[in-house]
Amino acid sequence: MSLDELRDRAALYALIAAGSVIGGCARYLVGVAQLSLLGTDFPWATLFVNVTGSFVIGFYAAIAGPDGRLFASSRQRQFVMTGICGGYTTFSGFSLETFQLLRTGHALAALINLGVSPMSWLVAVWLGHLVATRLNRLKGT
Repeated sequence: MSLDELRDRAALYALIAAGSVIGGCARYLVGVAQLSLLGTDFPWATLFVNVTGSFVIGFYAAIAGPDGRLFASSRQRQFVMTGICGGYTTFSGFSLETFQLLRTGHALAALINLGVSPMSWLVAVWLGHLVATRLNRLKGT
């Protein structure tokens, strides 16, 4: 690998890391808001970030894709989709929280979380893609 390729790769990693910081901080703030507003009876913050993160990644993939209205370089796509969305969404958190619900005897809440969360994420990705696809069809800039 040449020095230029190494620099280019390091710059991409730094960009993804910066996006992850943004996404991770946003995720933390949603968790803080959940605790103060809704308590700890259900993992609302995880559900919220995974739904909104799924919407954002679906929207951005379509709006900045090859047929999209917005041009985004590969680096920009990595920054948003891998960095921000990756730092923001919390599938590992989802797994742990569902396990904790089961472990503490809240089987119904765990089952609801297992059913509602993935379906919500898929619907959010679809909606994000749908909205961006419709925006892509609009005339003008």
